[in-house]
Amino acid sequence: MRIGVLTGGGDCPGLNAVIRAVVRTANGRWGDAIVGFQDGWRGLLEDRKIQILNNDRTDRLLTKGGTILGTARTNPDVLRAGLPRIKQTLDDNGIDALIPIGGEGTLTAASWLADEGVPVVGVPKTIDNDIDCTDTTFGHDTAVSIATEAIDRLHTTAESHQRVMLVEVMGRHAGWIAINSGIASGAHLTLVPEVPFDLDELCAMVKRRFQRGDSHFICVVAEGAQPDPKSMSLRDGGIDEFGHVRFTGVAQQLAPEIERRIGKEVRVTVLGHVQRGGTPTPYDRVLATRFGVHAAEAVHAGQFGQMVSLHGNDIELVPLSEATKQLKLVPADRYREAAAFFG
Repeated sequence: MRIGVLTGGGDCPGLNAVIRAVVRTANGRWGDAIVGFQDGWRGLLEDRKIQILNNDRTDRLLTKGGTILGTARTNPDVLRAGLPRIKQTLDDNGIDALIPIGGEGTLTAASWLADEGVPVVGVPKTIDNDIDCTDTTFGHDTAVSIATEAIDRLHTTAESHQRVMLVEVMGRHAGWIAINSGIASGAHLTLVPEVPFDLDELCAMVKRRFQRGDSHFICVVAEGAQPDPKSMSLRDGGIDEFGHVRFTGVAQQLAPEIERRIGKEVRVTVLGHVQRGGTPTPYDRVLATRFGVHAAEAVHAGQFGQMVSLHGNDIELVPLSEATKQLKLVPADRYREAAAFFG
């Protein structure tokens, strides 16, 4: 067979491990040829590709961050309008099946192709861990580990200077990175997109902590966290070319409000893209590898229109249509667990 592979959306640690696993499995077991389309869906729209060989260079991809294929975001309307061109590119290159590796946008496009009769098996990827129908996605563990280490370091400097520290982490719609790194690092408060925060209650919590003799306060803030509209308002950043709300820096806007109300110095650390880069953790290397192996096996079993997913300790297949119906958000029970350590 000739199998196409692409990596769409944002990069994350573990993408190369999936590519390696697909190549090693499909070529090693069945002698398949693997064609990598460059820069996500753009590579299919523009017919840009490379041959990925089962050689030592590919084998060394296991620990390499980023993606050798490159990645890019594509406007959903442009992508949907380009489906006929994508199908033509696949036909022109003799592609028997396509394995797209990506998050919500990439897997939604994969579901559209599956509806058009294209043989597709999706692989879920996102540091935000917000893809439904899978317990976790590769990249998330690495992002949480990076965020946790950064917050661990901020504890000591915040304590030395008796400061309030706001640490902004990624998470547009889902607060999984914030909630997990907050618990792991012993943060005193975590703000997530799923639960609007009240500025007065936040400031009262900070005051109580200092009044009882504690020397610092660490608050983890997901980039998509929103205040109660009656509490404060954030600047409007509009909508970007991909249909996403442009964030205007919730932590940066929150800091002066807290400082003004409690009279304590507040510092902001925005971790940003450092969470996406570098070497994947062992957990993400293993999960990405297992996803790649099972995606290649699903292709040869003719199980198309599916996404590989983690359920417990097992890798299973779920319909792409089900996995892309909704995002997996932090449930109320998980937030209550974290809230036991707030203040």
